[in-house]
Amino acid sequence: MRHTAKAVIGANYGDEGKGLMTDYHIAPAGKDGIVVRFNGGAQAGHTVTTPGGLRHVFSHFGSGTMAGAATYLSRHFVCHPSLFLKEADVLAAAGVALPPVFVDERAPVSTLYDILLNQVVERHRGAGRHGSCGMGFGETIERNLDPAFALSVGDLRQGSGYLLNRLAAIRADYVPRRLAALGIPMLDSQAAEWLASDEALQRYVHAAMTFRRATQCARPEVLKDSAQVVFEGAQGLLLDQDRGAFPYVTRSHTGIRNALDVAGEAGIGTLDITYVTRAYLTRHGAGPLAGELPGKPYPGIEDRTNVPNEFQGRLRFAHLDLDVLERTIRADFADAAACPGIAATLSLAVGCLDQVGPAVTYVEDGEAKTAAPAALADRLAGRLDARALYAAWGPCRETVAKSVLASPDATAASADPAIV
Repeated sequence: MRHTAKAVIGANYGDEGKGLMTDYHIAPAGKDGIVVRFNGGAQAGHTVTTPGGLRHVFSHFGSGTMAGAATYLSRHFVCHPSLFLKEADVLAAAGVALPPVFVDERAPVSTLYDILLNQVVERHRGAGRHGSCGMGFGETIERNLDPAFALSVGDLRQGSGYLLNRLAAIRADYVPRRLAALGIPMLDSQAAEWLASDEALQRYVHAAMTFRRATQCARPEVLKDSAQVVFEGAQGLLLDQDRGAFPYVTRSHTGIRNALDVAGEAGIGTLDITYVTRAYLTRHGAGPLAGELPGKPYPGIEDRTNVPNEFQGRLRFAHLDLDVLERTIRADFADAAACPGIAATLSLAVGCLDQVGPAVTYVEDGEAKTAAPAALADRLAGRLDARALYAAWGPCRETVAKSVLASPDATAASADPAIV
């Protein structure tokens, strides 16, 4: 068994700094490392800035790509051929040599019709939108529940003829049925034209076949060949399909659960889990945000990734509630404690400490308090009994300061479920 792999989990509503911490953890291994995307899909937006200043927002490739690490798309990751190729082109244009991309043949595949359905239904909801990115992730999960219309990476290996037939059935039979179930009587002219377009269908088939050739099918055992494995989570714990505030959630387990599944298949025996948060709270998209502020809580906040868009609006802000954060992280870490055959350790990363000025406001025991940024990070790490604390004072790996706080032998096996 591999001694240790690492995992990076967002502790809030996403946008916590998972790209930065994935890059930090994998960089020492470089081309001998591999990053595992174990949930979500191409709707992720994980920003990495290299020490040399090159910046990229990762969606389909792992956030270790610019460090030279390979990517493994697990069976829990939703693949999007067109967006994969678009991102590959952007990286190549920036001079990034693309490492290998491995993909589990069981991974579901998004189609152009999933995107169409997603955007149509979100627009139809009007003021009651759920906060979707409009990229078809949830609709892909829904369609794949029906074997007659499911599509996986393994299916792409059967060739373009098979894919054309499957897409034709989805367009003719599944889409009308799904629209009826959603209570949408008809499409507007633009959406109807897109649905009927054979040209769009052919472009998608070409992209899917190119994606198939650009990736290598592999099961989790391929992880054994790498010097370092980092599991890169998407979204955040408060968006988990079972633990978030329904319906403002994603169709995914956003915590450690899927990573434990893949690690078990790969024969990994120990996971060092880094839970990531900013020094303040953000949410991009609809849904509850306790203590929401009218704007940025600190003038130094800069976010070039989460720009306003049609489906998610603007980035929203609140102060961190340490009680909520601790409960959320401990509940997820308890899943690791209950997993047979895998030991786990808990670490914490706090980012954007450079953006909050000399004092940061947070909530504890229902009261607003202030502290120096470093003191806030120390306070939260202490509450969690974290093994290590990573304090990020900038956007790249060189700005991360690590402090070892507890014995590396402290594992999830000793966690007390009563405090979850």
